[in-house]
Amino acid sequence: MELESAANPMQALAPTGALGDTPVKTIGRAEATVAAILAATEQIVLREGSERISILDVCQLAGVSRGTFYRYFSSQDELLDAFARHKRASFQQAMADAVTPHAEPAARFHALVRYLDNYAAHGQARLLLGAAPEYTLRLFGRLFNESLVRIEELMRSVFDAWDARLGIRIDRELVCELMIRCVLSELVVPHKSPQDGVQRIVSFLYSIVDCEARALLQNRPQK
Repeated sequence: MELESAANPMQALAPTGALGDTPVKTIGRAEATVAAILAATEQIVLREGSERISILDVCQLAGVSRGTFYRYFSSQDELLDAFARHKRASFQQAMADAVTPHAEPAARFHALVRYLDNYAAHGQARLLLGAAPEYTLRLFGRLFNESLVRIEELMRSVFDAWDARLGIRIDRELVCELMIRCVLSELVVPHKSPQDGVQRIVSFLYSIVDCEARALLQNRPQK
């Protein structure tokens, strides 16, 4: 089972081609149907794990017929792949929604930290990990790689401000990797105070930036 990414939002919810000939006016109904199926899938996976999921149980919980189900998903594996894509896309979108309203670099960075803290402490990822560990770890692997790219995009203005302050170009990929690895480690091995996990890393990053900035100022030749 491959946890592949999708090019557009509907491909993240349904198999390729399933909606290829759907008129625009009916897409809303299709999205609602697929959303109901995925919501039912999440409930069942959390309750029973990914290996024991039943298409019949999903249909009953989602309130759809088997014929409707097979209009969007050809098999259990395809459903689980789509569910994984949906969870990753939801994470990326929620992260962007949290950050986008903030233009000022410090506010933007702290908005990201608050989102990551909340996700690690209160999101359903930990529950999913407990219910279906192998499946969720594969999901985390794809989430990690996608998040490196997305965080760097969202934090570009923040990193530009840090570069200007330090007079050097920081290792952006390393900072992004540190943050997302911290989130994933919090999910696997929770901190005693989960809400402090990512924040402690952020404080560490800021201390490095501040120390480096002071060192650069001290070492600049006096005019």
